[in-house]
Amino acid sequence: MPLTLEQEALPLHQDAHGVIRIARTRVTLESVISLFEQGASAEEIALRYDVLNLHEVYATLSYFLGHRQETQAYLDRARQRSLVARRNTERRLPVAQIRERLIG
Repeated sequence: MPLTLEQEALPLHQDAHGVIRIARTRVTLESVISLFEQGASAEEIALRYDVLNLHEVYATLSYFLGHRQETQAYLDRARQRSLVARRNTERRLPVAQIRERLIG
């Protein structure tokens, strides 16, 4: 029986807020790529996020490696949005005041 080669859909989707997530889970592309860039293997990533199977992790990493420039631009924008959100939160709720309330 010959091997049938077929193109599979990526396990990536973009939610309503523009965040790319993996396989209809809450696991973000940023999370998986961050672990990979820190030296984690696909197997280690799948163990860390038990809602992902190894196939989904490899497919995500394959997409990242094949589309590095576009993916890196997305990650840079996501990190910038996260930084802005953190600064806005810290302005509204200064960390020192929160720390004082927790300690006091």
